[in-house]
Amino acid sequence: SAEIGEGCRIEAGVVIGAHARIGKGTRIGANTVIEHHVEIGEASSIGANCTLSHCLIGARALLHGGVHIGQDGFGFAPSKRGVIKVPQLGRVVIGHDVEIGSGTCIDRGAGPDTTIGHFTKIDNLVQIGHNVQIGNYVFIAAQAGFAGSSQVGDGAMVGGQVGLAGHTSIGAGAKIIAQSGIVHHLAPGGTYGGSPALPAREWHRQTVTISKLSKKDAAE
Repeated sequence: SAEIGEGCRIEAGVVIGAHARIGKGTRIGANTVIEHHVEIGEASSIGANCTLSHCLIGARALLHGGVHIGQDGFGFAPSKRGVIKVPQLGRVVIGHDVEIGSGTCIDRGAGPDTTIGHFTKIDNLVQIGHNVQIGNYVFIAAQAGFAGSSQVGDGAMVGGQVGLAGHTSIGAGAKIIAQSGIVHHLAPGGTYGGSPALPAREWHRQTVTISKLSKKDAAE
């Protein structure tokens, strides 16, 4: 019952589930697993050893090897009976012309979908949790992590090893310096750094002040 478009190239060891839909001209790399009802747009390239479930992927997607999309998010509730796993019922919805680097994991939504906008580019080894909303034309460098229900506005740029706490947001067009920690909402258009992240000029002033104090203490 799977629908495979004209001109697709499916390499050795690929598994395609029932009612999956693969757009024309798409390439599926060796040993990739595409589970039931997954949809992939035309002219896409899916690397080797990927797993795709509970997701809709737009046209001209480029997924490098070892990408995992649609697995359960990290949802648990403590109770008197122990830890209860919260059901994860949503999907991952990815727009057109998105690139996703090797080893990146994108969790399905718990209720609302996890979404990635058009033309967004994601580097290697990025973790995107359940219900995360990432806009269009967003650039995300390696090893960044997005906790559940965080949001990133259109055109934002996120440096390597940046971490977002749950339910926080980065405004449209904001730039986040590498290794920053986001624990509150950041306004659109600014440049932020540090942990917790602050406007870049304020963060640099704090860094210089701490350096001066440290040198003063050492001299004494």
